[in-house]
Amino acid sequence: MSQQQRAMAVVGGGTMGVGIAYVYAVAGWATWVVEPDDGRTAVMRKTLSDAAQGGAKRGKLSAQQVAWVEQGVTRVAAVADLPAGLDLVVESVPERLALKQQVLAQVAAVDPRVIATNTSALSVNELAGSVRDPSRFLGMHFFNPVWSLPMVEIIRGDQTSEASLALAREFAESTGKTTITVRDVPGFATSRLDLIASLEAMRMLQDGVASAEDIDRAMVVAYRHPMGPLRLSDIVGLDVRLDIARNLRTALGERYAPPRILEEMVARGELGHKSGKGFFDWPEATTPIAS
Repeated sequence: MSQQQRAMAVVGGGTMGVGIAYVYAVAGWATWVVEPDDGRTAVMRKTLSDAAQGGAKRGKLSAQQVAWVEQGVTRVAAVADLPAGLDLVVESVPERLALKQQVLAQVAAVDPRVIATNTSALSVNELAGSVRDPSRFLGMHFFNPVWSLPMVEIIRGDQTSEASLALAREFAESTGKTTITVRDVPGFATSRLDLIASLEAMRMLQDGVASAEDIDRAMVVAYRHPMGPLRLSDIVGLDVRLDIARNLRTALGERYAPPRILEEMVARGELGHKSGKGFFDWPEATTPIAS
């Protein structure tokens, strides 16, 4: 790693963590991923390679960028194995408060310049109590698929410094993303907008209003969304959708109550893209297309 090269890490090699690592690697950052599970690591490596090769075939990535993705992402098994003093560490573990608190305390011990949580619903201010210097802590909400959706929602906590906020914007924009900044309120801005549409689409499917294909087609054709809410929910993960809905129901009321169809699908293990079945079928070899 050259003295000029920026360096970051993602904690968690799941769907979101892989996407975050990908966009930073493509942008030339030295990139680490903390993932203790060997099986998940193998899936992560294949996903990164497939996305990079797909980008190259469409003329979106250079040979150098493909090499950065395939060879320049370092996996470690524990947060303690990360180098000290990284520019940015993004925690991207499941939306469980206690788990995030535990991981963020570990991240703080390796002393990065900026610590971010990739949360779509949990309170940044509550999570800030897990780090020893909350002035360096904030939320960076990436969107799935990270390589295709060009925005990062930055959530400023009550103790986030102006310097950390500026660095987070700069770091996100270095990957080609557009940023917005919101204060720490339940659901922020984008989760509230996105989830309410997705939950209504699920209720429509549950009530037999239309097929999943036609509900999604309506949003894509009539409202020019790049993807319908049910297909997007499959990519995000139906278990993730359910966690967020439950959190926002507690904070904001019954309009965010999860539909019965969502609870039943998660209980059956139908989690969307990562399980091979959700509102749509996802063949094992399918990888979401990178832009």
